[in-house]
Amino acid sequence: MHTLDKFYTGGSWTHPHSRETLEVLNPATQQICARVACANTADVDAAVAAAKAALPSWSHTSASSRRAYLLAMADAMEQRKDDLCAAHTQCMGIPAHQAYDYQVAAAIDGVRYYADACKLARVERREGQVLITQEPVGVCALISPWNYPLLQMIGKLAPAIAAGCTSVIKPAEQTPLPDMIMAQICDDIDLPSGVANFIFGIGTDIGAHLCSHKDVDMVSFTGSSAAGIKVAQSAAPAIKRVCQELGGKSALIITDGADLEGAIRYGVDNIMYMGGQTCDALSRVLIPKGRYEDAVKLAKSLTQALIIGDPNAPDTDIGPLASLAHKARVQECIKIGIERDKARLVTGGLGAPDGLNIGAYVRPTVFADVTPDMSIAREEIFGPVMCLMAYDTLESAIGIANDTDYGLSNAVWAKDEAQALFVARQLNSGQVFIQGGYFTVSAPFGGYKQSGNGREWGEAGLHEYLETKAIICGE
Repeated sequence: MHTLDKFYTGGSWTHPHSRETLEVLNPATQQICARVACANTADVDAAVAAAKAALPSWSHTSASSRRAYLLAMADAMEQRKDDLCAAHTQCMGIPAHQAYDYQVAAAIDGVRYYADACKLARVERREGQVLITQEPVGVCALISPWNYPLLQMIGKLAPAIAAGCTSVIKPAEQTPLPDMIMAQICDDIDLPSGVANFIFGIGTDIGAHLCSHKDVDMVSFTGSSAAGIKVAQSAAPAIKRVCQELGGKSALIITDGADLEGAIRYGVDNIMYMGGQTCDALSRVLIPKGRYEDAVKLAKSLTQALIIGDPNAPDTDIGPLASLAHKARVQECIKIGIERDKARLVTGGLGAPDGLNIGAYVRPTVFADVTPDMSIAREEIFGPVMCLMAYDTLESAIGIANDTDYGLSNAVWAKDEAQALFVARQLNSGQVFIQGGYFTVSAPFGGYKQSGNGREWGEAGLHEYLETKAIICGE
């Protein structure tokens, strides 16, 4: 069991002001895997003060210096990749053999990406009498989620460092272990005091104070849309910059001439691996009516072939969900799909998988004959639940995909790339994956509508941490 009894603030390990602790449970075994100190408002104040004190010096460091620190961070993460992988398996239940590919590798790539992007920050350019410059936005509150605890934190911290900002990092209370390792790495590489400050605790206890703090200039938050509203409300009185990546209800459109087996396999892998706990999961699959029943059979056979079980077993495809509380929520959504929506249950359903009565396990579930008005087609489930929907024309499929409060991501699998691009350009979402595309750190990530505002990753993610200044010269 891990004990996190100190915070990392101001370049040193500090004792918390509060004596409150939080027990983190392994979602597979329900055994305690960590005991974590809980920050109170005094701890938040101390962390913000450390970040504020470090800002004047850090904001004036050279791009080459910031790049060197980020490269050292990436190298240290690679050296501790086994620890980072184990931390994910212990506190969120991802199968151990998937942890590096799904959680850790892209985070390391992201740090190296922003190391190279340091040269793009604070670039000056002259346009006639106007000199346009960039400055770091200032002290940033970085609040990361439990489903991609390392990757999403790096998607905030790495561009903040590249831009010359200082930060207070607050991980989700369910998954503090990867952040603990990152705090140790920041200490090991001698990142200057106060540039990255890590505190732990319960979001509902300290989140509002952190987001509303007078010395915090920007808030970057990843989580549910409901929580995002509260974050925005806390930040609004001081008119802080807020970058949010929130919920989604993404669609996969399969066109009439597409490789149906390849497309359904892609869709099943997308929604079932990670237990569907992915904000851009393709939870709605839209299929031409003439190929619909073939698609249902494929989805059923591919889903039933998946192995759900012990995340430490080498043949496990799907581990538990991140917590019993989240399991209960997903089970309620499945119940609604069966009893209220009356969708056709193809496979899965209520109850624990056979032999898995201990732990936050959910049966991988496929619903067919789902219509756009059903709850399971409109609400974010955030679990291994696929909704199969039939459509008449490609235009109607695009309309169904866009008929949602969210706009984070979509996907298209078409007869060829030209047709996929034609459809992708009509979808109202921040990202569209075509012909089997996957996440990359160089692509801006963020959503339309209730999926948030601002962007992470890519150059756009760097610019979230920069202010633009115009210096206008006289003749």
